[in-house]
Amino acid sequence: MNNPLTHFNEEGRAHMVDVGEKNITERVAVATGVVHMQPETLRLIKEGEIKKGDVLAVAQVAGIMGAKKTSDLIPMCHPLALTHVDISFTENLDSDPTTGLCNISIQATVKLTGKTGVEMEALTAVSMAALTIYDMCKAVDKGMYFNDIGLLHKSGGKSGTFNRE
Repeated sequence: MNNPLTHFNEEGRAHMVDVGEKNITERVAVATGVVHMQPETLRLIKEGEIKKGDVLAVAQVAGIMGAKKTSDLIPMCHPLALTHVDISFTENLDSDPTTGLCNISIQATVKLTGKTGVEMEALTAVSMAALTIYDMCKAVDKGMYFNDIGLLHKSGGKSGTFNRE
């Protein structure tokens, strides 16, 4: 069976890809996502009035921890020695005219020098940061939701560079 999906063996069963023969290159991935919330929730976050503490500081640490633990969460991911993880937030105070919601955009940049990419680590970092924002603010805004989690950029390795348009 000739299957272009690399996480399946010749019998069609899942396996961890052998990266032993791949070249060592610098690899970078940037992912993003958006958390939507009531304007009052964003005000409370900005003014440090969420009772659980500094929401964005905790979400930043959670994102970094998530990137480092990706191989524990995603079955076929290799454990990686990451060289850099950065999580940043952009607060959008303008309410969407349709929903009335504001949002916080999350961006994660993950780097390493190695034999496999860091796309999953960047996506996990964004997801963990979004989940942490929700967890810390759910007492005041259970209707928060997050979406648009995706890869913006990746470079390094055999497949080269990808930039989402």
